[in-house]
Amino acid sequence: SAVEKIKKPKKRSVTIFGYPLSIFFIVVNEFCERFSYYGMRAVLVLYFKYFLRWDEDFATTIYHTFVALCYLTPILGAIVADSWLGKFKTIVYLSIVYAVGQVVMAVSAIQDITDANKDGTPDNMTLHVALSMLGLFLIALGTGGIKPCVAAFGGDQFEDHQEKQRSTFFSIFYLSINAGSLISTLITPILRAQTCGIHIQQECYPLAFGVPAALMVVALIVFIVGSPMYNRNPPQGNIIVKVCKCIGFAVKNRFRHRSSQYPKREHWMDWAEEKYNKLLIAQVKMALKVLFLYIPLPMFWALFDQQGSRWTFQATTMNGNFATSLSSHQTVNPILILILVPVMDTLIYPLISKCFNFTPLRRITVGMFLAALAFVAAALLQIQIDETLPDFPSSTESQVKFINMVNRDLQIEADNETISLKGFGANEDYLTFHNQFTLVLESGQQNTVNLANGTRNTIAIIQGSKLGFEKFDDITSKPEKGENAIRVLNGFGSVLNVTVRDKVFNFTSNMSEYLSVSHGKAEFMIKDNRESCVYTQELGFGSSYTLIIPSTFTFGERCSENIKAVMDMKPNSVHMAWQIIQYFLMTTGEVVFSVTGLEFSYSQAPSNMKSVLQAGWLLTVAVGNIIVLIVAEAATLEDQWAEYILFASLLVLVCITFAIMAYFYTYTDPTKIEAQFDKMEPEEKEKRKNFDMPRKGSAESHKEDRGSSDSSSDDECTKQTKI
Repeated sequence: SAVEKIKKPKKRSVTIFGYPLSIFFIVVNEFCERFSYYGMRAVLVLYFKYFLRWDEDFATTIYHTFVALCYLTPILGAIVADSWLGKFKTIVYLSIVYAVGQVVMAVSAIQDITDANKDGTPDNMTLHVALSMLGLFLIALGTGGIKPCVAAFGGDQFEDHQEKQRSTFFSIFYLSINAGSLISTLITPILRAQTCGIHIQQECYPLAFGVPAALMVVALIVFIVGSPMYNRNPPQGNIIVKVCKCIGFAVKNRFRHRSSQYPKREHWMDWAEEKYNKLLIAQVKMALKVLFLYIPLPMFWALFDQQGSRWTFQATTMNGNFATSLSSHQTVNPILILILVPVMDTLIYPLISKCFNFTPLRRITVGMFLAALAFVAAALLQIQIDETLPDFPSSTESQVKFINMVNRDLQIEADNETISLKGFGANEDYLTFHNQFTLVLESGQQNTVNLANGTRNTIAIIQGSKLGFEKFDDITSKPEKGENAIRVLNGFGSVLNVTVRDKVFNFTSNMSEYLSVSHGKAEFMIKDNRESCVYTQELGFGSSYTLIIPSTFTFGERCSENIKAVMDMKPNSVHMAWQIIQYFLMTTGEVVFSVTGLEFSYSQAPSNMKSVLQAGWLLTVAVGNIIVLIVAEAATLEDQWAEYILFASLLVLVCITFAIMAYFYTYTDPTKIEAQFDKMEPEEKEKRKNFDMPRKGSAESHKEDRGSSDSSSDDECTKQTKI
């Protein structure tokens, strides 16, 4: 029978220091898998924006859709493992799917596979998008499917007398998760910052995705190598399915007996008593009681998972090395978790408990409040960033800056506004106009200048037989990834070759196209057919300059003194280190919220319902990411700080709601309740036999058969629960 299979002793496994050798393969497998997942996710939103060229809102939408899918599929994985394949086969099959997904993602990031014209830009972006979506779907199916299986499979390797070793294993298992996350979020952004490519050297997303793919293949191989040593329990049926059937029967039975002629029952789940025993119904009641408290929790995860999307985009507009700062910021979370978990348990909680009873539900409430504070900090930081950003034109405006390319001071008028320009100089700020304006260069010389709405322009005043001008288009957004947009205005009168860090400025007129130059000391090499000149400039993050080579330029030792740099956009001035505050608040909130929530769920869950509540907990993460999609799309706020405040306000509202729900919650001891029902079981069976006695002919005989089957099923369920 099924019960005898459970009682059957496990085969003796090879042990090291009292631990089964098989668990070391499982721990290494988990480390590699978590490295693969978090490493890929660390650069995913940047891949969307900078490789696939999606805007921030759409990139955020796809990112959170992917994360939500990763936390929806564990339910499917648990059902497949417990009902059909077993944990081992489920892990192997879905790990293969997982590894294939990671390889597909790495291939999708190779721009050269569709770059026929060798310009560094994929010619068939649809193919790259399709491969990316396929890869992400396979990854979500794989990582989610094996999530509920690996830890439980590790627990299966221990015998009943190894309770202490099993507890230590779960601690090591949790450590391997955080170690994989920590190392991958540190390394992967650095790999992305490397350059690679057959035709054009660009940021190396294939390497950033390829290393996690390789680690997933290693994880699969390591897990399979240990297969001869594993204890494999056969599938026993999934409790989630049983719970759903029990709830479904109670609802249907209540609906069938909705008439007032039927007596009311104490709880709506009591309507399942005709088919299920009271112990299972009581266990379902306890589980539903906890699941009801889960309803407000997704809002926390809606804020928490924006660390990988909105907060990453926020960092791109700040002062700091984006490649190294991104990796260091994302490692703050796992590092703080490893530090704060023991600190909270051994120091903070005991101190607070001396003042008042700091119950688990109160801790969860505080965790949500800390997450809301983290988003308030992010909003305040965003306001500071916005103050340093240029005031770009609206859709009905246009802006212009004037550069004097004449070797004398000029005074011009633009719509009756007088502007003084020094020789080879420019006005400091852009002027805003609507559609067109009148430009007066010299007395009586009027020019009507037409400008496209929503554009920034530079007008260079040049000397011919009389003063004239040339109009050039400027960029209308901050340079991406903290780089600097540099261009050169050649007023020398002959063709010059200008390079910086092996990049060549492309001149289609007197003004070159923009080049992206990273921060630090930049040396510009200016050459003609015979001579050369080096101009050096220190660059920050996110600035834009126009370098003027005047008509008076001459080669020689002091040639660089002739070069003029006109700042079109100031560099980012708010340092990335300020983000540490919001990361610290969010991680502290996670420790107080997530760890406590899992402990609370475990303590309040019936013995056979742990997996149900685990599935419910993972479901809150998925719903939280869906909330991000709904709120971000519905709100349509222009200012990012306002969106941060909106999310913080929603979480505070949810926090208050949860506090009220927690106030009315009564803590239970599932073990005692189950023990009471064990004593009542013989009496209940006798009553059920009497209830199922035949009353009428053949029809009632059919009912008797069904009742006998149900009783046998309940008897087996009770034995399994006791075991």
